This record gives sequence, structure tokens and C-alpha cells, in this order.
Amino acid sequence: MGMPVVHWELWSKDPQRAADFYARVFAWEVQAMPAMDYRFVRTGGEGGIDGGIMKPDEGPWPGNMALYIAVDDLAAFRRRVVEAGGRIVVEEQEVPGMGSFSLFADPDGRVMGMWKSATP
Repeated sequence: MGMPVVHWELWSKDPQRAADFYARVFAWEVQAMPAMDYRFVRTGGEGGIDGGIMKPDEGPWPGNMALYIAVDDLAAFRRRVVEAGGRIVVEEQEVPGMGSFSLFADPDGRVMGMWKSATP
């Protein structure tokens, strides 16, 4: 039996700004949980992994992660990243026979990836 990833967290100095960024770019549903100062994130789609955004009491800043988010149009999502206040770190790169990816930085400087699978 494997040990799949079942949750992710983004640590942010400004959790609301991070939540707004990901909701705007990827249309993720963000539910604020004020009593815990936490934002639960539903990414949607089948097999997707939900997560959360928080400001820890202590820890490294920013808490970088390397996650890849499945998208259907890398160019369109690169534009959305920039429009939402992020920046592109790596333009579209092909992985032969598998697909293409692009890397971006969110407003906290956290580098994440977008992945588009090759069409069969």
C-alpha cells in the first residue's frame, strides 16, 4: 500500500493575500476558518488534493513547496499568474512524451509549477 499525499499547506506571512491569489488564478474554493486563523482550500476535480493556507507562529519564511498544478492551457495560466500579482520563473518547457510545465512565483515568492499532460 502506498502513502499518497493527502493534504498540503502553504505557510504565508499574509495568508489572505496568498488565498486570494490562488483563488483568482485557479478558481480554488477557499473557506476561511477564523477560529483557527486558517483557510481550507478545495482544489476541485477528481483525484485532486485539498490543502490549507496559514500563518504559522514560527518557522522559515516563506515556507516554499514544489507542487505542480494540472492546467489545460499553460499560456493562459501564465497570463493569469501575472495578472494576479505573481511572476513567471520558467516559461513553458516540454518533457518529451509526457507533457509541458511552467514555474511561477506567487506573491510570497513561493515557486510552484503548472503541468499540462501531453495529449495521447
